[in-house]
Amino acid sequence: MKHVTTHKDELQYLKKIEGQIRGIQKMINEERYCVDILDQVHSVIGALRNVGNKILAKHIEGCVVRSFKGKSEKDKQKKIAEIIGLVSNSRKPS
Repeated sequence: MKHVTTHKDELQYLKKIEGQIRGIQKMINEERYCVDILDQVHSVIGALRNVGNKILAKHIEGCVVRSFKGKSEKDKQKKIAEIIGLVSNSRKPS
């Protein structure tokens, strides 16, 4: 099955997150207050979660919908298992 979903829009967010991580490294080098560092860490975690959610939404809207429009019952079951694994956060690395 051809994959046409692109995630280039998420690159801008990842570059921003990269900058935030560099900022956290700088804060640690400067021995900044722990709570300030933790606030930034939580901000990065939230930003990564948002990127993940955007990619998941595109996967559902693109790959999963295409699969369900197809005739292959095996492919449909595979996509259902993927989504369950992603949502339950138990997906095993390939």
